[in-house]
Amino acid sequence: MMNGKLQKWIQVLVFMLILLRTESFLVDITYVESAVANGAVCLDGSPPAYNMDKGSGAGINNWLVQIEGGGWCNNVTTCLARKSTRLGSSKKMLKQLSFSGIFSNKQKFNPDFYNWNRVKVRYCDGASFTGDIETVDPKTNLYYRGARVFVAVIEDLLAKGMKNAENAILSGCSAGGLASILHCDKFKSLLPVGTKVKCLADAGFFINAKDISGASHIEDVYNDVVTTHGSAKNLPQSCTSKMKPSLCFFPQNVAQGIQTPLFLVNAAYDSWQIKNIYFGAWCC
Repeated sequence: MMNGKLQKWIQVLVFMLILLRTESFLVDITYVESAVANGAVCLDGSPPAYNMDKGSGAGINNWLVQIEGGGWCNNVTTCLARKSTRLGSSKKMLKQLSFSGIFSNKQKFNPDFYNWNRVKVRYCDGASFTGDIETVDPKTNLYYRGARVFVAVIEDLLAKGMKNAENAILSGCSAGGLASILHCDKFKSLLPVGTKVKCLADAGFFINAKDISGASHIEDVYNDVVTTHGSAKNLPQSCTSKMKPSLCFFPQNVAQGIQTPLFLVNAAYDSWQIKNIYFGAWCC
């Protein structure tokens, strides 16, 4: 009986893999080299990057911008560990990404957005694109410039056609989902006045809960992230005017002050949050 069920699940998995392979396609990376002059760089000083598939037809002036996820670094040690990986350096990123699902260019797989401009913003700052510290310690050569990176990427997209956007969605998953919340109003402010803008956070609503020992583990981690990256000035003022900046890394303290339409998608039982917040296992 178990063998029959297992065989059925294997068949389903194989079918899904074949389907995914059929609908996916590779998209080249784009480096925002011009951003370097303004100090808008990844942790290692390399230029920001994104992957983009251009829209067509009726979707040519519609934009779906998704921010990549990948956790955070909360001190020099954890940021140095990311510096030599794709989460801290565009030099380490794959030159192509596979686009599928909501990024598919086939109408039957992606009826709503297949002909939109679809952009995946690569994550390389370790603080959901909120940091901005001018000084660079020569001992570490770490650049905490995520907020500049976000603006530089959006400005590059504006120059490539987003200045004519009729509809624009800022989305993201995990740490990218948090970024889509924290930057929702900022994103709207950078676009033309008449653009219809919405934000979508997928698995980006992280809770401020004590762990099983009763310690405020995730609150301490976020406080370290905000302090290390100098994020306070780039968090929504509607929140920082009422409470300490590190608490404004939690969506529940920020969402109510966001003026742009915001949509949240989150599992009732988020496995990452159960492990890393409730059990306090988060380390880097």
